[in-house]
Amino acid sequence: MPLTYEGILELFRKTDQRLNQRFEETDRQINQRFEKTDKQIEATAEQIKATNKAVGALTGKVGDMVEKLVGEGNLVDQFRELGHKVKTHSRKKVFGKKGTAESGEIDLFLEDGDVAILVEAKTTLSRDDVIEHIERIEKYRRFVDADGKNGKRFIGAVAGTVIAENVIDFAHASGLYVIIQSARAVEILSQPEGFTAKKW
Repeated sequence: MPLTYEGILELFRKTDQRLNQRFEETDRQINQRFEKTDKQIEATAEQIKATNKAVGALTGKVGDMVEKLVGEGNLVDQFRELGHKVKTHSRKKVFGKKGTAESGEIDLFLEDGDVAILVEAKTTLSRDDVIEHIERIEKYRRFVDADGKNGKRFIGAVAGTVIAENVIDFAHASGLYVIIQSARAVEILSQPEGFTAKKW
């Protein structure tokens, strides 16, 4: 069948129609994807907000716990009973240049003349928390040595509201005192036979 001018126009018209339909379908799919992505971004933003709120609440709990260690828990007196003549204490002792590998923060710093007790407090204390605290004490040791303030020795202690038995054993084996919340507010747990507080 020979092509006529009208036939060619009809072919172009049908091709345009098909292209328009494809463009519309593509636009619809793209819009659906954008809507889905927007919803995912909103959901992620809500999760971040909830996480920040939870972290803030946890930070507050740790802060409250540190307050109890010194105030209601008579922690200073308990360390004195163990032979440490604690004279002063401070919270959130920051050391090193912020943002560097050799910086950190100590939740509670108890001073006993030439010895200081560095305490890390967690609501739930894990084995990793114990390892991180040992590394923090070693960092602080390097910081003090580099600053030329040699002479002071450091003892470590970890505190928690919830501490598994194996974590307690690990902390004691590492030469750290273990402090737990109890009816007495906070209590330094009895050390196993042969326990010696490690000095850095």
